[in-house]
Amino acid sequence: MGEPTEIQQNGGRMPDGATRAARTRTAALRARVREQRRSPARPRLWFELALIGISYWIYSLVRNAVPEQETIAQKHAGWIWDLEHSLGVAVERSVNHAVDSVGWLITGMNYYYATLHFVVTIGVLVWLYRWHPGRYAAVRTVLFVTTAIALVGFYFFPLAPPRLMTDGGFIDTVKTHGTWGSMASGPATHVSNQFAAMPSMHIGWSTWCGLTIFFLARRTWVRVLGLLYPAATLLVIVATANHFWMDAVGGLLCLLVGFLTAGWLYHSWVYRLPQVPARELPAEPVTVPEQWSEPAVSSARR
Repeated sequence: MGEPTEIQQNGGRMPDGATRAARTRTAALRARVREQRRSPARPRLWFELALIGISYWIYSLVRNAVPEQETIAQKHAGWIWDLEHSLGVAVERSVNHAVDSVGWLITGMNYYYATLHFVVTIGVLVWLYRWHPGRYAAVRTVLFVTTAIALVGFYFFPLAPPRLMTDGGFIDTVKTHGTWGSMASGPATHVSNQFAAMPSMHIGWSTWCGLTIFFLARRTWVRVLGLLYPAATLLVIVATANHFWMDAVGGLLCLLVGFLTAGWLYHSWVYRLPQVPARELPAEPVTVPEQWSEPAVSSARR
């Protein structure tokens, strides 16, 4: 005997219209998710601007709402400083004092710390959206996940930066040289959590920018600059005494989780996704075999 029919499998009854519609919707949703993973669509500009604005507002709100537990933050700073000494890698104070002795250099680093963190990150996001729309959503997801994990670190591990360590012997370069623009020192300190230092998002974001430029830029010198950017940022955060170098390690670990999460969501290394979403590619012209047109030509001659 043959295979049982669908009617026999359902007890002699055909599935009703609601069941068929539900199956159709589920299949369509799964197909859409698969397509989005293979070739992510470029988000609408208004939606993306709103998402970035709201996300940064939440980031600032949570980061600055964390209780500034100075006692425990100083204790954590002591732990890290002692650990670095035991490992023989406690170089921050030496770098801080050496660079501070060069006025023009440390002033430039103060402004670097205060501005490029945002300017370069926004610039890379705009570049991605405009020239790599098929990769934008996935690469942006890496940045968002990285930042979300950092907020957990800020909350559960308040940490005094080197410049605020009690008897640490570090120089607060912004105060010393009177530069402006940093939320880390000066009049703006009352609106920013001074103990949200671990992990370092200056390193997390700059490395995200650097890797994105390295993997996607075409010109060699631009790719080299991409790699130099996080290296320069590491020197800046240490020289200005805003972070221990171990804060940078924390930032890199957050970024690693961001990449792993995006890879799991999109089933691909984010930089290998199509540069342009499939739906934005021009439709291929339909070619008609030459012999198809011969009868029409022959009849016209008659």
